[in-house]
Amino acid sequence: MSDRRRLWMLGILSVGMLLLAALVPPIPQPVEYHQFADQRVYFGIPNFFNVVSNGAFLLVGIAGLGFLMGSGGVDAAKAFVEPSEHWPYLVLFLNVAMACIGSAYYHLAPGNERLMWDRLPIAIGIMALLAATLNERVSPKVGLWLLPVLIAIGVGSVMHWHWSEQRGDGNLNFYIVVQFYSLLVIILLGIYFRPRYTHGADIYMALAFYAVAKLAEIGDRVIYDLGQVISGHTIKHLLAAGAIYWVVRMLRKRRPLP
Repeated sequence: MSDRRRLWMLGILSVGMLLLAALVPPIPQPVEYHQFADQRVYFGIPNFFNVVSNGAFLLVGIAGLGFLMGSGGVDAAKAFVEPSEHWPYLVLFLNVAMACIGSAYYHLAPGNERLMWDRLPIAIGIMALLAATLNERVSPKVGLWLLPVLIAIGVGSVMHWHWSEQRGDGNLNFYIVVQFYSLLVIILLGIYFRPRYTHGADIYMALAFYAVAKLAEIGDRVIYDLGQVISGHTIKHLLAAGAIYWVVRMLRKRRPLP
């Protein structure tokens, strides 16, 4: 099967997933989602560990931005064939750094109103990573052209959920599909399209970090009850930051393939 036909199939599947999100019954945001296991207060900061663990996002975001700007003697030009390929990663690392602020703001007083600021940089970052993968597996022109479109879809998914909550009929469908289906597309692009750079498989390790992070989030209470040292949600922050670190590591090590 040709690359063009595979790309068309992914496009058709993407439209189908969005239609599915519109047709299935709305999934509201559970109220108990905001009841995190670790609510300890230190230094006057409520939910201390869930708040301060967001500092990991700031660190890896700055590390990524520093790499793109060539700080520390690192030559970012060796990691990109086309200068335009910087843009998705610039959006990604910038939003990872902003996630530190948005997530910390949310965890100081968890609730739907603040959750929007937590989810916006996450949604934009995932869309930017998808655009970067399109750059590297399909074509730099395709990734660059779709970058603003994908960002708009990511922002729209969060705003649609927020708007639905304000109306009193919360609907997470669009947000769930956009986030998790986008990660699936990144995997499919890696499987069915040839890489243009070495270390292309490193993206799977980054996604594995993120998958384990989501599992830790689900097991928030169970992990905390093991010894009340650290909660699953705090671990989620650290593992998700680890996923971004792996992306930075990939960029530092990779080189264009012949």
